[in-house]
Amino acid sequence: MTKNHDARLRKLRFRAWRRGFREADLILGPFADSHVSTFSPAELDWFEDLLEQPDHDLYAWIVGTAPTPAAFDCDIMDKIKRFRFEAHEIRGNDRGG
Repeated sequence: MTKNHDARLRKLRFRAWRRGFREADLILGPFADSHVSTFSPAELDWFEDLLEQPDHDLYAWIVGTAPTPAAFDCDIMDKIKRFRFEAHEIRGNDRGG
């Protein structure tokens, strides 16, 4: 990987963890840590665009309280939605539950 690519991945992970909306941070941060290094350049572009969306809208799409717009309704969004449940199970197991 190039220096620019590595910097881009670090920036995306940072932005995913520090959106300012804790509930979204706890989904997107771990998701980015686990997945962005495997993304193609087009998928990285998509994820950057996703992170530009308003926090409450994005969170509503992930948890299913609002429909996901067509531009963001794709395989990666499906992965994020599934990851939400996986991350919750892992955190629950870490607490002994």
